Order: sequence, then C-alpha cells, then structure tokens
Amino acid sequence: MKSTKTFILFLLLHICLGIKAKAAVVDTVITHSAAMHKDIKAVVIKPADYSTGKKLPVLYLLHGFSGNYSDWIKKVPAITELADTYHILIVCPDGDYASWYFDSPVNKDSQYETYVASELVKYIDTHFATLADRKSRAITGLSMGGHGALLLAFKHQDIFGAAGSMSGGVDIRQFSDRFGIEQVLGKYIDNPQRWEQNSVVNMLYLIKPNSLAITFDCGYDDMMYASNQNLHQLLLYRKIPHDYTVRPGGHSWDYWANSITYQAMFFSKYFGNGASVKH
Repeated sequence: MKSTKTFILFLLLHICLGIKAKAAVVDTVITHSAAMHKDIKAVVIKPADYSTGKKLPVLYLLHGFSGNYSDWIKKVPAITELADTYHILIVCPDGDYASWYFDSPVNKDSQYETYVASELVKYIDTHFATLADRKSRAITGLSMGGHGALLLAFKHQDIFGAAGSMSGGVDIRQFSDRFGIEQVLGKYIDNPQRWEQNSVVNMLYLIKPNSLAITFDCGYDDMMYASNQNLHQLLLYRKIPHDYTVRPGGHSWDYWANSITYQAMFFSKYFGNGASVKH
C-alpha cells in the first residue's frame, strides 16, 4: 500500500514538473534605438514549443498612457497561455509614459513610431525565429496603445498585415489638454494640423478595403466609446472590412484581459491558425 502511494505521488510530481517545463518563456530584452540614442526594454513571450528550427508569427502588444513594457505581463499574466495556444511570439514594447507612439516633431527623445515599426521589428526578426513578413505580424494595444497600434499599422502596411485596438484613443483631439499629448505634438491651439493629421479617425485614407485585417473593441461605459463608434461608422462608409465589438465595461484591466483573448483568436486566424514554418 505504501509503495502504491509513493508511486502515485511520484507520478503526480512528474506530471506537475512536465507541465511546468512546457510553460511559455518570458524574457526581458534590451533593444537599442538609434533614433533616440538610448536602450529600451521589451518583454518577449516565447511559446513552450519555441525553437530556432521553427519560425513563428509575432503579435506586438502595446501598453497605455503612463504604462511601460511590463504592464501586460504583470496585469494579465495569462497572455503567456495565448502564446502557447496559438504558437506565436508576443512582444510588449516600451512606449514611454506618454509617447502616443508618434515620431514627435517637438521632442527628439520621443521617436516611438520609428522605434516600434522599424528598430524593434528588425531586432526581433534578427534575434528570434520569426516569420519576417507583414502577413505574419500583427499589432494591437490598449488605450494609448490602441491608438498607436492602428496608427503604426495604417502608416506601415509593409510591416504589419493585421491591427487591433482595445479602448483605443482613436481621436486624440478630444484630449487636447490631457494625457501628455501636447508634449509630443505641441498645443492644439498652436498646431491644429498636427493633431488632425495624427488622429486615427482622420487616417483612413491611407488604407484600402482588405489591405489590413482590422479588429477593435470598446466598452460601452468607456470614455473612448463615442470615438470608437465613429471610427466604426467611418470604416463602414469607406467599405473597409473590420471586426468591431462593443461589450459591457469601462477603461479597466478586467476589460482588456478579456478583450485580448478574442483579439488573439482573430490574429491567429489571420496568421493561418498560428501555423509555424520549419527551415
């Protein structure tokens, strides 16, 4: 009887260790931005089956205003399971406190469009086994990061093939005196054209029907709800296919933790169910 119990305990321990061994790997890497002359951290999540012998799609996941590269993994650690489920790399860049992912015309130390869309992508493709093609890259984010993801994808369709936004600040004009935007664009009253040109809702002329796979959502109680509804209507008017979802909820991590699970599924479908290519 004793030997049977010992065997069962050994078996359970073996199973637990096996499960642990198969968990996704979370790394923090240090990248360099030549545009800003500084090193910048990013989180890279590798699925359990990651190896240099397989190339994987990449999902870039942006944080919001006042956040940093570690927000997603700290607030929603379950995103590691998405990497395993869909066999993708997940990269969480640092977008500074309030960069809004622009190349700022007024602050040379805030060139985050160049950093994310060019410098970071090149670093990831060089140091990890990725499918280095727009059809295997997606980008999304929350709030400021939702704005940034759509802006970067709209402006860099040669880099990203799919884009999303969660509670995105898609019309920055409504925040002319909030969230640090004037620090990267200048005051609205002095530079209205900059604000008009850099609001996602005014950038739809850059995309054609089916040129990007687009998904975005917003909570009904969110302060961003009206602008996201407007973006949806503008996309419909231009006959640009997209997925748009409204759910109960506000501007919160509970909402985003739920939202990312649906968006990851959308991107996996775009990637072809996360299929990897051997080489």
